[in-house]
Amino acid sequence: MSRPVLSKCPVCGKAMAVTRLECASCHTSVEGRFDPCKFCRLNGEQRQFIEVFLTSRGNIKEVERLLGISYPTVRSRLDNVLEALGYRVEREQDQRRKEIIEALDKGEITSQEAIKLLQG
Repeated sequence: MSRPVLSKCPVCGKAMAVTRLECASCHTSVEGRFDPCKFCRLNGEQRQFIEVFLTSRGNIKEVERLLGISYPTVRSRLDNVLEALGYRVEREQDQRRKEIIEALDKGEITSQEAIKLLQG
């Protein structure tokens, strides 16, 4: 019986390592330390989201409809999946802060205006 690969330790939550591989046909086995595929890092909800996203060919409106979630939720789940796969995701809030600091650096706004914008 085949089970999904555990990506995190059920005791401490740290990443699990694959240490043994076996052929289902001839039962040859290889032992060592192997990195699991990136997609093995995803939890069940993330894998389901990716399956819907891919079968929808990346059409966010279709993902919204199939999962019954809003556009911001689709974006948030996609960002979470990307982060779980090891990619850096620039969130909209991060982008807004970057724009404020750039405007301050160019002298387009004062430091007081930048503080207000960053706090608000």
